[in-house]
Amino acid sequence: MALDEHVAHLIEGMQRQGLKSFEEMTVDEGRGVVATFTGLQVPAPQIASVAEAEYTSDGTDLPLRIYTPEGPGPHPVVLYIHGGGFFAGNLDVVDEPARATAHDTTAIVVTAGYRLAPEHKFPAATNDVWAALNWVADHIADYNGNPGQITIMGDSAGGNLATVTALRARDENGPKIVAQVLIYPVIDPSTNFPSRDEFGEGHIITAAGLDWFWEQYLSSPTDTDNPYAVPTRSGSLGGLPRTLILTTENEVARDEAENYGEQLRAADVDTTVTRFDGLVHGVFWMSGAVPRSKEMRTAVKEFLADVNASAIAH
Repeated sequence: MALDEHVAHLIEGMQRQGLKSFEEMTVDEGRGVVATFTGLQVPAPQIASVAEAEYTSDGTDLPLRIYTPEGPGPHPVVLYIHGGGFFAGNLDVVDEPARATAHDTTAIVVTAGYRLAPEHKFPAATNDVWAALNWVADHIADYNGNPGQITIMGDSAGGNLATVTALRARDENGPKIVAQVLIYPVIDPSTNFPSRDEFGEGHIITAAGLDWFWEQYLSSPTDTDNPYAVPTRSGSLGGLPRTLILTTENEVARDEAENYGEQLRAADVDTTVTRFDGLVHGVFWMSGAVPRSKEMRTAVKEFLADVNASAIAH
């Protein structure tokens, strides 16, 4: 399918501005570009309240932001881990999608900051998200959230961190996660699926850019054997929670994300994989520039409505 007209317009604008691919930027330049995604978003909807908090991981205090929707509660909970290639992103760049998710799903949404590469390589971010999950399980009742109804959600690198945290919760008898939502997750740096060649240039994230993200993140080549870096290295994916994977047609990491969905299904995990034709990596953050981003958000809303209805029924 042809590129969505709004996506095509956005890419043309980037090219006219001479925007480089991430692997051609310094770390600080790349972080600056990721921060500009706030300018591609619509005004955030009103919700009941937003609170700031902190959690501690490996002796480091890190930020949390807690978005509470209208309604009496106790609310189901979504722990949302931002993307940014493991090296960029923060709570501000996902403020609008987090507010929208709380508004649309009537779930409390908790966003968690984590230590970024290359200053903090693997396993720092995974340890941080694990600590954030445990903080939510221990403290979300104080915010009128239900610790028995936690979904973990992440986009891009955040999708990787979300699913490896679900693995760790399974392996270490951690907090119960009822579902995981993985939005164009990056899964495995060693794959060579057709989408790497077909969309390796000119679609926001290049193949070289994706490789550069992993180079910033991993401490050594042997990290690719660790299932908490590359979840497909787990001996089994069985026992993971119900899963929604959203992919976009025109992107380099599409096939690895969809293949992960196939592996989850093979392990008897209830998994839905939905591809959005004409779209590209990053559109979940582009509610103003790409109106069809609403389609992805609606898919999340409908999935979580079903997950939470099932949790109540049982």
